[in-house]
Amino acid sequence: MRRHALLRKLHDLMQPRHYLEIGVRSGLSLSLSRTRSIAVDPFYNVTSELHCDVHLVRSTSDEFFARKHPLAHFDEPVIDLAFIDGMHLAEFALRAFINVERYCAPGSVIVVDDVLPRTVVEAGRTRAERGAWAGDVYKMIDALRTHRPHLVVLELDTSPTGTLVVLLPDPQDRGLLTQYDDLVSSFVTPDPQSVPEWARRRTRAIDPRKLLEAPVWDDVRRLRQLPPAQSREQLSRVFAAAGLSTPRES
Repeated sequence: MRRHALLRKLHDLMQPRHYLEIGVRSGLSLSLSRTRSIAVDPFYNVTSELHCDVHLVRSTSDEFFARKHPLAHFDEPVIDLAFIDGMHLAEFALRAFINVERYCAPGSVIVVDDVLPRTVVEAGRTRAERGAWAGDVYKMIDALRTHRPHLVVLELDTSPTGTLVVLLPDPQDRGLLTQYDDLVSSFVTPDPQSVPEWARRRTRAIDPRKLLEAPVWDDVRRLRQLPPAQSREQLSRVFAAAGLSTPRES
């Protein structure tokens, strides 16, 4: 399954009220949205036909989230579905995740692209002249699992360079923010990167259909109306019953 097929199906299943995208480029992924949307990219050049009420923001995600009311385009400042596909460096992707999660609810879904590089070249912090570039975004996965163990962190075997889906976000948790500087120190290493086998061989990745066909999406939509603590508790049980838990190391 390609990443845009995954994203299209998530839109269908979630029926998000609000969609946020970081990294727009030509607008191919943004063209999948049918809801009120915000799309952020300092260099977007949209050539795809769009079918949604969208606020296009020509800025970096850091600049966008530094605004007083970054989600003013939405009916309420809550992101139901987010797609992070900006700068392919771990520290940028993690910072985008931290900023996005501040505006999430337990039933929100955060999708991060390019997390499973197939080669050392694809994983470089400097983009190769040819071919796909995942960068070292994969480094944020273990950071999420270590510092945010209550998140459901799912690597999906999508082409070309893998996708991460994060469930049960908690905007009150500051674990990543307090550890951010130390994490960046460990992330920033010279090329060539030492890409772990679990990333290159996708030994922890699951078939995207396992997520998409799980009997959870009616509950995700229904439980949006509950207070966060109550919806988190119920969704945690729903995800566990469906077998959606963070894969173990392999």
